[in-house]
Amino acid sequence: MALSLSVRVWRVEELNQRFILTPEKVKDAYLVHLIQKFQDEHDDWSIVIFTNTCKNCQILTTMLRQFNFPTISLHSMMKQRQRFANLAKFKSNVFKILIATDVAARGLDIPTVQVVINHNSPGLPKIYIHRVRRTARAGRHGVAITLVTQYDIHLINAIEEQIQAKLKEFAVEEKEALKILTQVNVTKRQCEIRLESTDFDEKKKINKRKQMILEGKDPDLKEKRRNEQEKIRRRKKKPNKKEPKKHEAKTTAVDS
Repeated sequence: MALSLSVRVWRVEELNQRFILTPEKVKDAYLVHLIQKFQDEHDDWSIVIFTNTCKNCQILTTMLRQFNFPTISLHSMMKQRQRFANLAKFKSNVFKILIATDVAARGLDIPTVQVVINHNSPGLPKIYIHRVRRTARAGRHGVAITLVTQYDIHLINAIEEQIQAKLKEFAVEEKEALKILTQVNVTKRQCEIRLESTDFDEKKKINKRKQMILEGKDPDLKEKRRNEQEKIRRRKKKPNKKEPKKHEAKTTAVDS
């Protein structure tokens, strides 16, 4: 039933599914170039950009603001009240660009999105489906573009097999993207350093512990089990240095 529903959805003409093949180190330059292209041609369009982690979501939001794009974020590290406030600002067109983790991939009513960009190739076809469903809703036209690196080609093959359709390549001006490559990479690195100074990772650990406690789980017990499993894995990987000595001793005994 799930597969049947997916195929029926992806065959509608209103959804234009594309991909851009890009080296990993150039991906962010392509993203900035792509957003600029849409903003220049359709300044009233709304864009949702999906990325894989809360940290990347925060970094990309800060980076795009440095390029004067009207950008807002949505991820699970934010308090629920802030999430609702940011979503309301996006829906009311105060901000034209929403960068989100998969917390926004389903269950949100955002009817006026013209473009969905996958900053990372989704690990599962069903995640891809949930993401691109944010556009081409209620009979409107929409575009879904996935940035595909050299490490993601197998993921795209799995998506195409699931939706029973081939993604078409989206034409971009490579020279224009390469012109801003250094600027984009430097700006992103500055945003990463700024985020690291706010103890973002530590806050994530704290939030994760709180969530586990709310679910009735013991975070300390889970951490203990994880450490024990890691020790076992290390023991298995560690070469046994005593074996050659035993073998050598046996050989010596036979020779004598």
